Amino acid sequence: MSNAVSTLNGASFEGYVRVEEQGLVGMITLRGDLTSKALAKAVKSATGAAMPGQGEIASGDKGRVGWMSPDELLLIVDHAAANDMVAALTKALAGEHALAVNVSDARTVFRIIGAAAREVVAKVSPADVNALSPGQLRRTRIAQIPAAFHMIDEETAELVCFRSVGKYAFDLLKDAALPGGEVYL
Repeated sequence: MSNAVSTLNGASFEGYVRVEEQGLVGMITLRGDLTSKALAKAVKSATGAAMPGQGEIASGDKGRVGWMSPDELLLIVDHAAANDMVAALTKALAGEHALAVNVSDARTVFRIIGAAAREVVAKVSPADVNALSPGQLRRTRIAQIPAAFHMIDEETAELVCFRSVGKYAFDLLKDAALPGGEVYL
């Protein structure tokens, strides 16, 4: 059996904000009826978080859960716990029209940290990043690749994209954070 490795081995860049690849992060795609009480109970059990509303991300003691579409959630959890969580979700949702899949090895997570974190993300995304409050999640794109991001707090953004474009995303964020590239309003 091979050892899991992150896309960029925790690469980071210190510009006018810090860009960090987060290493191994557990991620589970959960598809189903988001109005189902059984699904809400399973999500709460897995992450400790309540079901998020449309365009939201909620945090619990064992992970976070983000609304990705009318029938899809993304659970962000400890990498080592992801397979067990998928098994527990599958068991809890037996009889429901639902699917839980460990997508940890297909995704990469970045953090953009600093007072201008919003500005750096805004440079590469068509989304109105300034309108995004902590607790809101935006599924959109950065440059030409699909991504989802949210503000953890006023100075920290977290961005998820496909692993296959992780290096491209890192380089894009790094270029947007180069000293001298600050936007002055």
